[in-house]
Amino acid sequence: MGERVGGVRVAAEGLGIKGPRGWVFRGVSFDAERGSLVAIEGPSGTGRTCLLLALTGRMKLTEGVAAVGEARLPKQMSAVRRVSGLAHVPGVTELDPALTVGEHLKERALLQRRFGVSLRGLLRPRSERAAEARLRIDEALAAAGLDLETLPKGRRTAVRDLERLEALRLSVALALVGRPLLLGVDDTDLKLSDGEREEVWALLRSLAEAGTTVVAVCAEAPEGALRVSTQEGRADESDPAAEDTENAENAEHTANTDADQGEEKADALTETGRS
Repeated sequence: MGERVGGVRVAAEGLGIKGPRGWVFRGVSFDAERGSLVAIEGPSGTGRTCLLLALTGRMKLTEGVAAVGEARLPKQMSAVRRVSGLAHVPGVTELDPALTVGEHLKERALLQRRFGVSLRGLLRPRSERAAEARLRIDEALAAAGLDLETLPKGRRTAVRDLERLEALRLSVALALVGRPLLLGVDDTDLKLSDGEREEVWALLRSLAEAGTTVVAVCAEAPEGALRVSTQEGRADESDPAAEDTENAENAEHTANTDADQGEEKADALTETGRS
């Protein structure tokens, strides 16, 4: 897809995150080649989302090291963020139900044009930058398998009117606008039918086969994926406070993300007419 070709190798050794109530997870190790489909498997409340956020440079590790391409975690989180994208993460990349599909796509393209390109790219004529934005959106929609013509009102369809699988595809498409080398997707099988789950895994496999390294959170890993568990090595897997710890860590991450990106997003929202 466009400027970036291929994914990144992700090699993790002894990863762990400790929250206010103890270890969310620890002892996670795996090695995923470029273009791999990695499934972070386990029940809700076992630190799956925290591991996803850590691997994409959005949450700091307490222990362990990881290499994401040429970048190293936890020291080079910003470098990892530049080559990674997130989709379908509650509290982090949630879609606004009041906005239309077209408005979400326009907002994402504006953010990409304003903050995701080099100074040289910003100096290109406006017509070229607009054409590049349209190309990115078209590529992302095609890769995510979302055909706007099949939606009730096309681009004017409100997110609240999307089926659960369509909303997931839209979230993935928004992440793909940035052409990430590493794509993280949360809750890939939450409240989906067996047939819909198969469609999601077919989508993620197609992205991996096209070269993007995909890390997806799920209750049960599909056949052929590299399985990673956050339950192995936990001090107390039955601890009911584990989910609270994960939620606390997510809340902290969301607050930090809002502080870092609030000004940037406000500019894009102004251009799309949101208030």
